[in-house]
Amino acid sequence: MPSRALTMGIIFVSQTGVGFLGNILLLLCYGFLSCTGRGIKHMDLILHNLIVANCLVLLARGIPQTMAAFGLKYFMDDFGCKLVFYVHRVARGASLSATSLLSGFQAITISPNSPQWMELKVKALKSIRLSILLCWTLHLLVYSMVPMNITVMRESNNLTEKIDLEFCSGIIIDRNISLLYSMMFSFIDVLYLVLMIWASGCMLIILYRHKQKVLHIHSKSLSPKCSPETRATHSILMLVSTFFCCYALSSFFTFYMTLFDKPSWWLVNTSVLMGSSFPCVSPFVLISRDHRVSRLWYTHGTKINDFHKRVRA
Repeated sequence: MPSRALTMGIIFVSQTGVGFLGNILLLLCYGFLSCTGRGIKHMDLILHNLIVANCLVLLARGIPQTMAAFGLKYFMDDFGCKLVFYVHRVARGASLSATSLLSGFQAITISPNSPQWMELKVKALKSIRLSILLCWTLHLLVYSMVPMNITVMRESNNLTEKIDLEFCSGIIIDRNISLLYSMMFSFIDVLYLVLMIWASGCMLIILYRHKQKVLHIHSKSLSPKCSPETRATHSILMLVSTFFCCYALSSFFTFYMTLFDKPSWWLVNTSVLMGSSFPCVSPFVLISRDHRVSRLWYTHGTKINDFHKRVRA
């Protein structure tokens, strides 16, 4: 096995394993908090969907790409190829929409308590489940055309008519149709990104005004504690910033790869690696920023240490 393939395989295994473990641990923490009724928030439902989408992204591309990097190229049939790419695109879109919804609903949550905003807050909280359902439905329908352009890779394939995607093949279609697909997919992504930018800007303005009021009320010698809403907003802004960095890198490599009918081995693998970077990093951003999760880990860690001490005694 070439050293480059072994290196890339280890990278994919590490990214998929660490990212999946982080998402599962975070999902278990939120599940425990929901079952015990401690610290439940309306936003947790969006976070649950974000974690599930991140897990699907990591599994749908991380595992097949790892096997391909280790030299197993012909291990998947036609149905498996279509399913893997379809699940990956739907889950990627769901991850994007969940991050966008998270920032949008949080911007509404921390908005001023005027009668107009209060009415909007009530309506927003009631529409969280419907919004999530509509986002998943949208991506399931829009990306339903993806399987039509993916086929199984066989040793006898005529590679002059297909794009080598390591473990599957992409069918080369007309340039105009390919451009139409790209514009439609990009339009949906841009809509979510615009919502994310708008919500992030609103949150920054609200936090700035809140800080000015606090400084006006309190003397500079005091350091008032941040409210739970402020801490949650900081966490979401950190998550959105992480998403933008990962999305920018992924979009650059994806766009660059579309310029070639036969993209290089390094370009294909780097594009996949960048596309899975946010699902791998995001759970650790949330774990480090969500005080409920940190407190839960600290409490259980203390109990485990006390138990070990009693056993040793």
